Amino acid sequence: MLFQVGGQGTRPTFFEMAAAQQLPASLRAALTYSIGVLALRRPFLHRVLDYEDEFFSLLMLVLETHSLRTTDASFSESLYGLRRRAVKIKAMKDDARLNPGDGIQHSGLEKRQRVLSVVFLVVLPYFKSKLHSIYNKEREARLQASLWGHVDEGFDDADIFDRGEDSVIPRGNLDMEASVRTHLTKKIQKFIGACYPLLHASTEGFSFAYQMLYLLDATGFYSLGLHALGIHVCRATGQELMDTSSRISKTRSRERERLRGPPWLKALQGALLSGTYTVLDYAQTGLIAAVFFFKMMEWWYQSAEERMSAPTIYPPPPPPPPPQVAKEGIPLPPDRTLCPLCSQRRANPSVITVSGFVFCYACIFKYVSQYKRCPITLMPTTVDQIRRLFHDV
Repeated sequence: MLFQVGGQGTRPTFFEMAAAQQLPASLRAALTYSIGVLALRRPFLHRVLDYEDEFFSLLMLVLETHSLRTTDASFSESLYGLRRRAVKIKAMKDDARLNPGDGIQHSGLEKRQRVLSVVFLVVLPYFKSKLHSIYNKEREARLQASLWGHVDEGFDDADIFDRGEDSVIPRGNLDMEASVRTHLTKKIQKFIGACYPLLHASTEGFSFAYQMLYLLDATGFYSLGLHALGIHVCRATGQELMDTSSRISKTRSRERERLRGPPWLKALQGALLSGTYTVLDYAQTGLIAAVFFFKMMEWWYQSAEERMSAPTIYPPPPPPPPPQVAKEGIPLPPDRTLCPLCSQRRANPSVITVSGFVFCYACIFKYVSQYKRCPITLMPTTVDQIRRLFHDV
């Protein structure tokens, strides 16, 4: 299963290298999310989340070792159709006008380069992740100390424990080792908290510099680790892919021949060996499919939750019909600004809430107090339903 991006030559594009570099992080996020969802029903899976760095590093150690052994590429690079090649600089004596890249020859990886590749791909990221977690804890402790101050325990010297009902022995000697160990741990944490920002900034700066140089075609190394190992990442040709599959089958057959014991034991060991390789091969494709599957499920459920939590917006209701003028009621004046009772311009305009018509406050208050109804619609009302208007319309 290959996700190869089109391009000319054997040199991968910047986007291919960036995608291959970001794939393990996406895989880890997808696995963490899926295990977190399953842990809601299976609480024992929370132990996996407690040791997330160790479990993921062990998984990547198996995958990277298998991939480098069989394809001369990392797990993510093999999925994008990329291969790692050792760089050999060839001295140019014939023509000095040749391009610098013409004197570079590529060959297969040596055993030392495979081992160091695993170190750069798995071991160093694991230690960086642990240092990052220690730094976060130390930063939180400093923030808490700046806000609330240090919490001093005043009962350390008075701690005692009983060996019987009458004997009381101080714990000072027993707690001395624990206090020294705790003090040393705090010192190490403070040292990491002080040095980690510089280390992190240096690694990120080197990474950014190499990526910019690679993007500008000024170097053939995408990262500092590849430069230190003397490895170029190249596109795999169709013939190389066929050679890789044939080499894998030859390796499996050769390891089956090396098995010793009775025929039935050889057959059983061969079946287990074939099953192991088959599981590892399918695990590479399955894990990538899991990334896309869980990301799709996350998007799906997130969209569903947003749809359920979003307020339903209904169209506004139609306005009520206007009140009708009663036959025995007072007719409306032709000018809307005049009071229907006194036929003068309204003073202190006030409205009756039951009908919505506006009058002078003195006129409508006197009329409602006497007749208990609206003078235009004859609808029953009281003086409590008269509202003062501060803007006449």
